[in-house]
Amino acid sequence: MTTEVMRADIGLIQRIIPHRYPFLLVDRVEDIVGTQSARGIKNVTMNEPHFQGHFPGKPIMPGVTIVEAMAQTAAVMVGVALDMADKELLVYFMAIEKCKFRRMVVPGDVLEMNLTTLRGKPGAKVWRFGGVASVEGEMACEVEFTAMMDLPKVAAE
Repeated sequence: MTTEVMRADIGLIQRIIPHRYPFLLVDRVEDIVGTQSARGIKNVTMNEPHFQGHFPGKPIMPGVTIVEAMAQTAAVMVGVALDMADKELLVYFMAIEKCKFRRMVVPGDVLEMNLTTLRGKPGAKVWRFGGVASVEGEMACEVEFTAMMDLPKVAAE
């Protein structure tokens, strides 16, 4: 495994994970170091559909979508590292633990998500990640989660 630092723009992200608007919640992934770590970027904008109801007059990004954005970042990290573009990678939550919210995320914010693999290796189905999401250096969310990677057989070999 190489320790070359890689990145994924929106085009590559869409070739790795199946999410699309309105549920694609990461705009780019940078500083990808194999399956070890990565930094996701989400530009939070007022035109996202959840702001119509969460909350009218005081739009706040729902905590569950922050955690989902972190999970998408982790999936892209693994997908880039394992060359999963165009290979129909699916990832499913198995557990969300130690989740804490520290700051509201609002339209105009740039959400930066730093993810680290706590357990998992190429060919494994179950992975565990830890992450911190922040805005301008201020922590918005911290979480650990477990996910099942539904990798095509060719990727696991």
